[in-house]
Amino acid sequence: MAELPKYTDFMLPTLKVIRDLGGSGTNGEIREKLIEVMGLTQDQLDATYASGALIVDPRMSWARSYLKLAGLLESGGVGLWVLTDAGRHAADDTEAQLKAQVRIAVAAHNALKKAEQAVAELGEEETADEQKDWADLLLSQLKTMQPDAFERLAQRLLRESGFVRVEVTGKSGDGGIDGSGVLRMNLISFQVLFQCKRYAGSVSAGTVRDFRGAMQGRADKGLIITTGTFTADARREATRDGAPAIDLIDGEALCQLLKERQLGVAVREVRTEEVTVLPEFFADI
Repeated sequence: MAELPKYTDFMLPTLKVIRDLGGSGTNGEIREKLIEVMGLTQDQLDATYASGALIVDPRMSWARSYLKLAGLLESGGVGLWVLTDAGRHAADDTEAQLKAQVRIAVAAHNALKKAEQAVAELGEEETADEQKDWADLLLSQLKTMQPDAFERLAQRLLRESGFVRVEVTGKSGDGGIDGSGVLRMNLISFQVLFQCKRYAGSVSAGTVRDFRGAMQGRADKGLIITTGTFTADARREATRDGAPAIDLIDGEALCQLLKERQLGVAVREVRTEEVTVLPEFFADI
């Protein structure tokens, strides 16, 4: 079987073929003409990589893509290519001249993309620096709230999370119970009592036991919300067998819940671009 043309071998013939087609042509028309003028055999057209993918047809496509990158072709629609004025002049160049022109265009394109990516990454780093501590900033904000305001925030969060009839009791000396609500799950409803702990320390197992004692016989489940953390003993106590379940929301989880529901938190999606350099193209030049 004759040697297979490289990507670059198709570039000049592609410009000439499209010029001869009247300045534009479909993928199919260009392919047929290239086969004719380059004398490609069926064995060459049927040649595949070890993976089974065809070799020649993708190389024709690569040639068109890089001619477009060099400003010599334009996409005129789905599967249609149009010769530019620069492409008409380049069709009369030598193969070496055309390859050099495309090489320069590719280098300029990659340099521009690299510069754009560097600027984007710089902006992303600045954004990351601004945003990486958002949870810490949010927790600091929460810790400055008045106790009753923090309880109202918990009330709002529970409502946003599907609870109904959420009430803040505002009472002291009630075993640490700050409010109640009803969580409906399909056909089942659970009476839930909650406690708000607005501080930086760790909630102990004793606090969980006291809260469970206060809610005994009054609710199906308990919920403790804190801007701090829970000790390992507290977490074990909350899930102790044979006792009413108590769910724990620490400061980290609280921040995530507020972020998900965008309560006091604005979320802006940032899109990035991934650019891949194709060494095989340059190897064939």
